[in-house]
Amino acid sequence: MSTYFFADTAVLTGRTLRHVTRSLDTIITTAIMPIAMMLLFVYVFGGAIETGTDSYVTYMLPGILLITVASGISYTAFRLFTDMKGGIFERFQSMPITRSGVLWAHVLTSLVANVISLVIVVGVALLMGFRSSAGVTAWLGVAGILLLFTLALTWIAVIPGLSASSIEGASAFSYPLIFLPFLSSAFVPTDTMPAPVEWFAENQPVTSIVNTIRDLFAQQPVGNDVWIALGWCVGILVVAYGFAMAAYRRKVA
Repeated sequence: MSTYFFADTAVLTGRTLRHVTRSLDTIITTAIMPIAMMLLFVYVFGGAIETGTDSYVTYMLPGILLITVASGISYTAFRLFTDMKGGIFERFQSMPITRSGVLWAHVLTSLVANVISLVIVVGVALLMGFRSSAGVTAWLGVAGILLLFTLALTWIAVIPGLSASSIEGASAFSYPLIFLPFLSSAFVPTDTMPAPVEWFAENQPVTSIVNTIRDLFAQQPVGNDVWIALGWCVGILVVAYGFAMAAYRRKVA
């Protein structure tokens, strides 16, 4: 059964990847908004924000990377919703293929598309002055956390992609996820925030993920933040996967 799953998922992933390559504007659009934010914060607001570091673009890049992912997964929900309304799922059900492979194809496509967007954003950050003393191991750690975060958010995107009643509803769910880094340590230190906001910022998932990536970039000890970040990502992934599969079973029942 596992052999069929991997083979079917590979074929279906090739199909969704071809859709992405035919509309590369979605990847470019995904990268444009985070890049615009980076330009705005660095060249307009950066001089007025005290972070205790020499380069504000280096300080804020981890948060921008998370916003890039949150922007990108909205297209996953959009593509999934389009497939549902286009009747392709019913067609696949009549074929001898693994049913869950359809969802995994969209998830894997999301990972590929978001990796491309993240590379574009990091490239622009380098042009803007981002520098890191991180070695290969630290960069691999950053990549691993970002991939796990992307996987978790992608399974969240699957839920509205399957259950939304309109294409606007399928895509709009990502707005709170894009806003969440603004209530974290992504752009300013949390100790500069009012007490209730600081408490929320310190106890939501983005702050621990941002702090971990920032420490890895700076070759600093990550401390407990890395375990908190991994715990949040794995917890969100497990819960989102469960709800997504339940929504899928209802759709194909």
